[in-house]
Amino acid sequence: MTPFSCLPSARNTTSAQAQAFLSRHPHLHVPKYRYNETKLPKKENLMLTPFQVPTRPDLPVLSLTNSKLNHPFASISSFAEAEDEKEQNKHEEDVKTNEHDLPGMAQAFHISSRTASAIAIFIAFAALSLPLFMKSLGQGVSLKTKFLSYATLLFGFYMAWNIGANDVANAMGTSVGSGALTLRQAVLTAAILEFSGALLMGTHVTSTMQKGILVANLFQGKDSLLFAGLLSSLAAAGTWLQVASYYGWPVSTTHCIVGSMVGFGLVYGGAGAVFWSSLARVTSSWVISPVMGAMVSFLVYKCIRRFVYSARNPGQAAAAAAPIAVFLGVTAISFAAFPLSKSFPIALAQALGCGAAGALLVYQIIKKQLGHLLVKSTSSHSEPQEKNTQKNLGLLSEVAGPKGTQLEIVYGVFGYMQVLSACFMSFAHGGNDVSNAIGPLAAALSILQGGASGTEIVIPNDVLAWGGFGIVAGLMMWGYRVIATIGRKITELTPTRGFAAEFAAASVVLFASKLGLPISATHTLVGAVMGVGFARGLNSVRAETVREIVTSWVVTIPVGASLAVVYTWILTKFLSYIL
Repeated sequence: MTPFSCLPSARNTTSAQAQAFLSRHPHLHVPKYRYNETKLPKKENLMLTPFQVPTRPDLPVLSLTNSKLNHPFASISSFAEAEDEKEQNKHEEDVKTNEHDLPGMAQAFHISSRTASAIAIFIAFAALSLPLFMKSLGQGVSLKTKFLSYATLLFGFYMAWNIGANDVANAMGTSVGSGALTLRQAVLTAAILEFSGALLMGTHVTSTMQKGILVANLFQGKDSLLFAGLLSSLAAAGTWLQVASYYGWPVSTTHCIVGSMVGFGLVYGGAGAVFWSSLARVTSSWVISPVMGAMVSFLVYKCIRRFVYSARNPGQAAAAAAPIAVFLGVTAISFAAFPLSKSFPIALAQALGCGAAGALLVYQIIKKQLGHLLVKSTSSHSEPQEKNTQKNLGLLSEVAGPKGTQLEIVYGVFGYMQVLSACFMSFAHGGNDVSNAIGPLAAALSILQGGASGTEIVIPNDVLAWGGFGIVAGLMMWGYRVIATIGRKITELTPTRGFAAEFAAASVVLFASKLGLPISATHTLVGAVMGVGFARGLNSVRAETVREIVTSWVVTIPVGASLAVVYTWILTKFLSYIL
């Protein structure tokens, strides 16, 4: 065996020969390749990140993947051949390094830091200036009231911003994770649909209190305290949502508002101000929502593998099932989420019309985009499938997936279905969850401007648009964080898995809402994604990510309550000097 100490002598001999060759051919030039010391991690970062051996792209002799060399001791001519590749690789690495140093929004959307800064500055300028031109600021009121109305609108914008940053991932997270949509496409699509849903479908009537959480009668005649409590609830819920969004934790915006209201009610109204049974129903949804979502998504994904993957022609099976699934899903979403006619027959007809339109749209898209592949899969038998049909398969049996053209068709079909369902869910979310921000906002404005502080408050159109703008702003600036958690960090998603999770979550939320069960859309979707992972094996779900998410759920109400108490105390002191 050759001792290790003998190895350097071979390199020295080769180096001496190379130097002798250069002395006989002075016209040749070999650049000096130096080790780039700037790639070493800083000393203060060594305890936070694992040490990685720095790459040496400036040495094409040693970087076999970046050059055409097959032997570590190359001839002199090899350096000249690798010079262009070396410069290109160096440029690519510099680009990757620069992208890694970009701010989060610039890195997520692949834009320059200047563009990202310009977008953030524009949103901040619009948020500070647009309230000055809103009718809800108050007409013919004192300067003091206008100032408080302006501050109230900013509080509502802050809450709406955080709803967009955290909650929009319910609709678009699985589509991005499966590759059906890019992050930029998802954000632009959701921005249009969320704003449209908030403006067109947002409720025009809200309650001064979160319905079923606080006893409103205890706060009659205490308009100043109620005003401070509403603003503190917006600020407290927004603060916790911002913290959760920063770490990529998907939490329920409704639970944030509930926690804030509970904290305010307990401290300033006593234990009798809280409906404890309603609070128990909310906390029980931490278990019911993810468990039901996981069970249904597990079954949906297993059905896809059993009845689509095991078919004689999986592509044709997927294309035939797509319009039916879209018809059922869109009909259910339209009937439950959209403000249709109060007459049941008319509302049912409207929902069926929406479902038929969705099914027809998907059928036409599949026919246009995948028609050539469907013809190829029917006429060609060059890609034999696994003989699953010859076995007596059960629902939970392991089924080999399709390959080649068949796999391309299946993923294409479910990708289109997933995008369509995500668009409907995004539109419905804008109409439903915007009330979490503009409900307390409209109630606070009504109290401030001398309106009725009863149980129902009318929401103006400009406030609806203001809430929609806040959701879009939060989605554009921070929405990518929670989208990454839903789409990538829990388990790996494909179009079939993503559709199974999204379809299951939507079904559970709709049916549970009709039955009056305590349910959370965010918790249900997280459970549905986990269920798809469990269908592939327990090791397919990242336990650390799930543990962080569940912890954030548990602390949502206590943190929101604590923050609301602190903010209410500050606001009451501040208002005592102004009013």
